Amino acid sequence: MSGFRDKMSRWMYGRYGNDQLNRLLMALAIIFLIISIFVKYPVFYWIAVIFLVFAYFRMLSRNTYKRSAENTKYLRITSRLHSIFAKGKKRSRDREHRYFKCPGCGQTVRVPRGRGKIQITCPKCRREFIRKT
Repeated sequence: MSGFRDKMSRWMYGRYGNDQLNRLLMALAIIFLIISIFVKYPVFYWIAVIFLVFAYFRMLSRNTYKRSAENTKYLRITSRLHSIFAKGKKRSRDREHRYFKCPGCGQTVRVPRGRGKIQITCPKCRREFIRKT
């Protein structure tokens, strides 16, 4: 069995391999394949095949610089989404504070809960506004 591994390792040498974008493409291919089982339209099957072909093309490519640039762009886009969801998750767990946006500059202001109507001063633009906590 180790002979097969050595041959495969030599064959893959210099090729790009797997990354986060490829994992997404494979997951999308599986999702579209499952949809194509239940839906009678062949378009879902062909979309899944396109995702698979593109994922294998990227995996076996020798142009590692270009594949790495594609993955970096994908990670840059998804990092924004991850930070937005992480911020929302953090806020939903925070039971001691309320979050408000300043009507002047849009800055998010955190204030303690249960204080009734209070006057909030934005730390960025110094605008004052009243909210119920």
